[in-house]
Amino acid sequence: MQCKTIKLSALVLAILALAGCGKQEAPQQQGAAPTVELGVAEVTARKVTMTAELPGRTNPYLVAEVRPQVGGIVLQRLFREGGDVKRSDVLYQIDPATYQATYNSAAATLSKAEANLASIKSRAERYADLVKINAVSKQDYDDVEAAHKQAKADVESAKAAVENARINLDYTKVTAPISGRIGKSEVTPGALVTASQPSALTRIQQLDPIYVDVTQSSVEWLRLKREIETGALKTDSKKQAKVKLKLEDGRMYPQEGKLEFSDVTVDQATGMITLRAVFPNPKHDLLPGMYVRAVLEEGVNEQAITVPQAGVSRDPKGLPLVTLVTPDNKIERRNIVVEKEIGNEWLVSSGLKVGEKVIIDGLHQLMMIPPGVTPTIKTIPSHLTDKTTPTGAAAGQAQAAPAIAAKQ
Repeated sequence: MQCKTIKLSALVLAILALAGCGKQEAPQQQGAAPTVELGVAEVTARKVTMTAELPGRTNPYLVAEVRPQVGGIVLQRLFREGGDVKRSDVLYQIDPATYQATYNSAAATLSKAEANLASIKSRAERYADLVKINAVSKQDYDDVEAAHKQAKADVESAKAAVENARINLDYTKVTAPISGRIGKSEVTPGALVTASQPSALTRIQQLDPIYVDVTQSSVEWLRLKREIETGALKTDSKKQAKVKLKLEDGRMYPQEGKLEFSDVTVDQATGMITLRAVFPNPKHDLLPGMYVRAVLEEGVNEQAITVPQAGVSRDPKGLPLVTLVTPDNKIERRNIVVEKEIGNEWLVSSGLKVGEKVIIDGLHQLMMIPPGVTPTIKTIPSHLTDKTTPTGAAAGQAQAAPAIAAKQ
């Protein structure tokens, strides 16, 4: 009897447990479909300053390798290595003894020639008067006149020899051909140098201003030229692009430069064109050979269409793809053509029109939409409609901002 009571109690508990399970499953079967939350941004056209960030190297504005123009022993070095020098400053003193002696000899020869000229000149003047009265023969007058001309030629030759000796004497003082910063000396006092030797004594570089040489692909260069000619990009009246500089440590150089010229040939190996910009460098913060990135302002696109990178994916072929919400609240996928990256956006050249709505948040939920369910779409503010394009950390914050869900 006791055994039957226990079995009956167990049966009642099992029935109650099954009844409880049935009550918990009922609401799940009768519940609503899953909510799909999407965020979109409306495509607008806005004014965008087009820039290109190109790698490059700094180069001195002027370079001079100092070499001696006469030979001899170096007596003195008269500059501080690594310091600034001015044009015509004396850098080295070469032993002038032999050149001084040559100069003195040439000066003495000139004095002798001038004295002889004075004597011959007086005789020629007297003979000129005497030949008129036939006091001397015509032959004697011609001989004196020829001697006079010879004496004048001797004086001119002696003057040239003196000038040459003076120049060589001056060359014993090796001077700076340009102003700038001088490097280390390759010779010390006591060294023997020769005229026009292949190795330089030292090197001078003018650092203010300074050149920045960058490279750009010929394809990009042709595109920019075409857009400027058609008016798609606007430049200043001189068609000169402004250039800013990003240093190796990521800081922006405080001085602004300008584009000087582009090379006339394309490197056949790389397909690149060299562009040269010039920057003021009063504090010598830029040194030759530094790696930098030049930010060129190429022009202004008055009607640029951009789309946040968060709303662009790739199809199996690797082509850019966006997902749109049509006016009748349907989903449409479409390929677009992008030109370049601007901050945290893509500049779109074709495939999008003003007023269309691009999904930028919730793309991963589209696969979860059950058949027949239409998500509720809410247009959210984003950097797509901003008048300025954020960069750096600001761009990262702006890209995270549009995660405002639309509610069903």
